[in-house]
Amino acid sequence: MEILPHDLQAYLDAHLDPEAEELQRINRETYLKVLKPRMLSGHYQGRLLSMFSKMIQPKQILEIGTFTGYSAICLAEGLVEGGILHTIEVNREFEEMLNAHFKLTNVDKKIKLHFGPAEAVIADLEINNFDLVFIDADKRNNLTYFELVFDKVRPGGLIIIDNVLWKGKVYGSEKDADTENIRKLNDHITVNPQVEKLILPVRDGLLIIRKK
Repeated sequence: MEILPHDLQAYLDAHLDPEAEELQRINRETYLKVLKPRMLSGHYQGRLLSMFSKMIQPKQILEIGTFTGYSAICLAEGLVEGGILHTIEVNREFEEMLNAHFKLTNVDKKIKLHFGPAEAVIADLEINNFDLVFIDADKRNNLTYFELVFDKVRPGGLIIIDNVLWKGKVYGSEKDADTENIRKLNDHITVNPQVEKLILPVRDGLLIIRKK
């Protein structure tokens, strides 16, 4: 899934803050117990998400796609006192694991876990001032999720979308449906005058969007 050469990524990994013991445990448990464990954000991307969150000091965060909770925990590190992270997961089978992971890292009181299709949950959220949104769910609906959350993000807030380089396929010749959907998303954001944007080549590509 990583875009950068292995030796460069190894160098980057060696020059950032160490992974907390609790996050190491979540990482290890994900690889032992869950299908497609590489969907986990991982240490480098987790530190980047934590850094963004701490920089903007959010009161309200929305995450679409919880998986085993690694990215939610990293994002929650930047919440101000009394802040809440709302995270949406479609797979209820993760509930017990997620609750255990959140308690392990002492962020369980800062995280509100929602189960169900993201579109339905987003529609029911009566919050219109998110400071930060992280989209990391089913890739075919990324553009739909972006459009659903846009009016719920405050001016100056961030929307971060994962996997936008899609293993390098978006700048190759592949024409499969998933690749075309991600190209459509990237192109749509590029010409959107309401946002500032750039793609970071971190793991599988992070699209960083700032609402004007």
